[in-house]
Amino acid sequence: MIIHNLLLKMHDKSGDSLAQAKDLLLAMRGNVEVIRDLQVALDTRRAESSYDIALIAKFATQDDYQAYLTHPFHLEVGKRLQSNIAAAAAVCFEE
Repeated sequence: MIIHNLLLKMHDKSGDSLAQAKDLLLAMRGNVEVIRDLQVALDTRRAESSYDIALIAKFATQDDYQAYLTHPFHLEVGKRLQSNIAAAAAVCFEE
């Protein structure tokens, strides 16, 4: 199992903007068939050092993860969020 962890720091931190970003990320569930499990959560700490959104996606294989990276729906989600992302950090590991 490949676990992909993504943290996003957003320019617009308003509740509506973060909720829309979360919904957009969750829309990949069912639209990107290689995703085995998908969680998206908003930060509750709200500290200066905190990231605003955490995404955890699970894939059966490394090939499935690679397919996710180039999947048209995933690319469209990234395109729609891109202008609001101030910083991102990712870690992938095999479980």
